[in-house]
Amino acid sequence: MLTAVDHVQLAAPPGSEDLLRAFYTAALGMTEIPKPRALAARGGCWFQAGAVQLHLGVEPGFRPSRKAHPGLRVTGIEAYAARLARHGVRIEWDDALPGHRRFHALDPVGNRLEFLEPDRPGAGAAEEP
Repeated sequence: MLTAVDHVQLAAPPGSEDLLRAFYTAALGMTEIPKPRALAARGGCWFQAGAVQLHLGVEPGFRPSRKAHPGLRVTGIEAYAARLARHGVRIEWDDALPGHRRFHALDPVGNRLEFLEPDRPGAGAAEEP
């Protein structure tokens, strides 16, 4: 039985760790967490905010996906979008998901990220009609 998503892995080009650190900590407000020693030599970096973990792994020949993305639940989506905009992140609002406010943005290496908040407290993406 599945109980939770432990983390989401995104790819990044070699040598992009400093760009990723600046974005995921300053713009998104996440905390960098140490990689296990056995994995640290591979490069990349890991970040956490509450129970959410994003792992950025180095991939030679990296090309960002145009469609695949993590969906990150936020509170105060307008303020969060403004925070990202202050960091120079381009926000694209999308009203296609009923019951939610959401927008998409790209990290500094082109990974697509979705940020969403239910219109009503307690509502969720898998809610029955």
